[in-house]
Amino acid sequence: MRTLIRRAPKTGKPDPAPSRWAWRMQRLMLTPGIRFALRAGVPMCLTLVAGTWYLSDDTRRGAIEQMVADARASIETRPEFMVNLMAIDGAEDALASYIRESLPLDFPLSSFDLDLDAMRGTVTAISAVKSASVRIRPGGVLQIEVQPREAVALWRSDTGLALIDENGIYVAAATSRHARPDLPLIAGEGANLHVSEALELLQAAAPLGGRLRGLVRMGERRWDVVLDREQRILLPTNEPVRALERVVALEGAQDVLSRDVARVDLRLARRPIVQMTTEAAEERQAQQAAFRAKKK
Repeated sequence: MRTLIRRAPKTGKPDPAPSRWAWRMQRLMLTPGIRFALRAGVPMCLTLVAGTWYLSDDTRRGAIEQMVADARASIETRPEFMVNLMAIDGAEDALASYIRESLPLDFPLSSFDLDLDAMRGTVTAISAVKSASVRIRPGGVLQIEVQPREAVALWRSDTGLALIDENGIYVAAATSRHARPDLPLIAGEGANLHVSEALELLQAAAPLGGRLRGLVRMGERRWDVVLDREQRILLPTNEPVRALERVVALEGAQDVLSRDVARVDLRLARRPIVQMTTEAAEERQAQQAAFRAKKK
């Protein structure tokens, strides 16, 4: 039986369909990653290689660095970026001069060459400065605003006299007690660590007026109040202000400190001791001896 399908005659021409490997290569070239690599990656690699080869020469590299430096300098040295002087506010002449010595700047300078944070740290590191702010003001002015420490007492230690603030921080040296007669005097090791307590004691001793000479820290644990005529009030470790107020009240009522008293010892709250001066004690002994002799 003859077949009803007519077969195409063989002409001998090659099959136009791609081979298996060619088809796979075409599919690979159509993937997004390969296309992006060919479009961007290859030019980038070629540019990198060319740039590396160009910059491998020291002369060309130095020329580029010099060109960048010149461009940067031309911008940084423009008049609007230049600083011509320094202004210090809030500090006295001596402190202002010390700040200028601590910041040796050669004006004019570009604002890009100034490290404001480092400068502020240098100024605040000065013991007489409590806080400071540094900024560049319009017009090319380096503005330094200083809040100085305020001295509240004179502290006498083994190293000499010093001005200290309310926290006991060193402010400046003092040549003598008469350099700051307006400030109270405290003395002794560790006295600067208890300035607030010392100020309370000085306020409580205010009724004593000009008789008050100062406070002495004893053994780094308690205070002695020093008066004229070498009188002393020995205060206890606990509640010294209250003990001093009792002595001041007793002085107002009976003039205890106006007599021949060398010291008033309040270290034992239940047994205060009043010690007479040597002259008063000798005179009292002489009176007692004369009285006994007369009695015989």
